[in-house]
Amino acid sequence: MNLDTQSLQPIINFIWTVADDVLINKYLENQYQDVILPMTVLRRLDLALEPSKDQVLLTHNEFKSKIDNLSGLLTSKDHGSGLAFYNTSPYTMKRLLADPKNIDANLLDYLNGFSENVQDIISKFKFRNQLETFENTGITFSLIEKFCNPKVELGPDKISPMAMGYMFEDLIRRFNEKTNAAAGRHFTPREIIELMTHLVYLPVKDKIQQGTYLVYDPCAGSGAMLTQSKRFATDPDGKVKSQATFHLYGQENTGEMYAVCKSDMLLKNEDPDKIKFGSTLSEYGFEPDLKFNFMLTNPPYGTSWKEDIGKLNVGTEKKISIVDRRFNLPIKNFKGELEETCLTSRSNDGQLMFILHMLSKMKDSKDGGSRIASVQNGSALFTGDAGSGESGIRQYILENDLLECIIQLPNDIFYNTGIATFIWIISNVKEEQRKGKVQLINASSDSFFKRMRRSLGDKKVELLDSHIQDIQNLYFNFEENENSKIFDNEDFGFYQIPVFQPQRDEDGNIIRDKKGNSKSDASLKDTENVPMKEDIQTYFDKEVTPYLPAAWYETKGAKVGYEIPFTKFFYQHTSIRDLSEIENDILQLEKETEGLLNEIID
Repeated sequence: MNLDTQSLQPIINFIWTVADDVLINKYLENQYQDVILPMTVLRRLDLALEPSKDQVLLTHNEFKSKIDNLSGLLTSKDHGSGLAFYNTSPYTMKRLLADPKNIDANLLDYLNGFSENVQDIISKFKFRNQLETFENTGITFSLIEKFCNPKVELGPDKISPMAMGYMFEDLIRRFNEKTNAAAGRHFTPREIIELMTHLVYLPVKDKIQQGTYLVYDPCAGSGAMLTQSKRFATDPDGKVKSQATFHLYGQENTGEMYAVCKSDMLLKNEDPDKIKFGSTLSEYGFEPDLKFNFMLTNPPYGTSWKEDIGKLNVGTEKKISIVDRRFNLPIKNFKGELEETCLTSRSNDGQLMFILHMLSKMKDSKDGGSRIASVQNGSALFTGDAGSGESGIRQYILENDLLECIIQLPNDIFYNTGIATFIWIISNVKEEQRKGKVQLINASSDSFFKRMRRSLGDKKVELLDSHIQDIQNLYFNFEENENSKIFDNEDFGFYQIPVFQPQRDEDGNIIRDKKGNSKSDASLKDTENVPMKEDIQTYFDKEVTPYLPAAWYETKGAKVGYEIPFTKFFYQHTSIRDLSEIENDILQLEKETEGLLNEIID
C-alpha cells in the first residue's frame, strides 16, 4: 500500500510552526533544522521508552553498583526497556516540564542518561551545541512543551519508520526551500521505493522463503529503502511472504540523516551498528569482503565527489588513478583484449561510482547472486565519450551481462527536482530469457501516473498501486510494445574510429608522402561512431565515402564506447500541421478579435 502522505501533513505542519513560534528571533532561518530535527527524533525515542521508564530506573538503581555493564539488563524485556536502547536519567520530556527553574540542567542530565547508541545520534546532530543558546534565550521550556503537545503523535506505535522517514524528508525539503539551499540529493517518494522493492524481490520470491539475506543501501538517507524493503519481503499478507531473516546494512555521510536512520533502526529493533557514518566511496564502513544479496539506493546525482577523489586519488584530477579494486576493472579494448582500467566518472557527478561500488558488493552467482535497484538521472545513460570513465562503466556492466532493465519514471515525481529519472535493475543471476538482453520501459507518459491535487515541492505526480502493477506487468511480460523495448547488449556499443582527410596544395592537388600515401590535414581530423554490430569498412563505405570520397580511417587510436540513448528508442514523430490549416486558424482568430474590438468600441 502506498503511504497516505496527506494524512501526515497536519503533524508536519505543527512541527513546522514550532520554528516560527519558538525559534524566531532566537535562531537564523538556516539554523532552524539544527533544533527541530533532533527534537523530533528525541521525542520519538522518549515516547518509545515512556512505558518502561520506571522499570529501567528500578533495574539501574538496583544493579549500578554491582555490575559494570548493564546494557544487557537495561535492554531486556523483563528488566529493562525491551528495546535496543534506554535512558537512565530520572527524567522524561514530560517530567522535565515539572521543574521549570532547573529545566536546562535537567535537560542535560536527561541527554546524558541515554545509552551509547543514542549518544552517537545526539552527537551527529550536534545537539548539545544548542543547549547554551536554549538557556541564554530562555526557550527550553516552551520548546519541550511544544513537542509534548498531544497533537504531535510521534511514537513508533503511531507513526511507522517509513512514515517518519517521509516526515523528515518533507521537513528538510521545506528548510531547504526556505533558505534557498540546494539539497544536493533527491529523497525518494514512497511509491518509487515500493516499485523498486517489487522489482528486486518478486522475480526471486520462491528462492528466498527461508535462510538469511543481507540488504544494503550505500546512500541510506532516512533508511526508508531498507525498512520498507524488509517489510515488503516479510509481510505475512504480502506478495512474497518470506520467513527468512533479513539483516539491514546502510551508510550515510550526512550527520542529520544518519542520526534519523539510526534512530529508526533502534525503534525497529534492528542492529544500529549495521548503519555506518561516512562517505561510501572513500570511507566504506564495512569489511571489504562483505557481500549483499539485495541492494537498493537513490545516490546523489549531479553533485561533486571531489573530496572522495582527494582521499582515493594517487594521480591528478585530469588523469585519475585510484588504487581501489572497486574502481579498477577489466574491460575490452578495440582489439577485444581485456585491459585493467581505472573507471571513474567526472568529478562533478559521482552517481555511476555508486553503481561500481555496489557491483563490487554482489555475491557470486554460485552463492545465489545479487539484485540491485538504483535510481539514476539521464546523464548516467549517455554522458562521456568513448574511452571515458562513464562509457567504461556502462561497458563493464553490459559486457558482463549485468543490466536487466531500465525504467524511465514520470517527470515531477521527486520532491526537489523535476528532471527525468530512471530505475536501473542490475543482476548477476539473470533468467534465461533475459541473458544477453536489456529491457527498456518507458513509464513516463500520463497513463502511468496521477496528478496530485496539491504539489509537495517539485513533486506534482504520484504512482498509484495500479500504476506500479502496470509497470511490473511490462517487466514480467518481457515483450516488445509501445512502452517496452528489448535489445541485445551489443546494441548499445560502438567503435569510435578516427577519420582523416588529405592536405591539398594551392592547386587543389592531394599532398602525398614519400611512400605515396596521402598526408592528413590535422584541422580536418574527425571521428565516426560505428555501431558494434556493423562491419567498420561496410559502414564507412556507406556512411562516409559518398560524402568524403578522399577520406580514410585508421584503427590505431580507435576506442570502444557504450551509451543508452533511451529517448531515441521511444521517440514518436509528430507531423507538422498543414499550412492551410494554420492559415485558417489565424483567419478565425482575426475574426474573433475583430468582433471583440467592435464590442469594446460600441
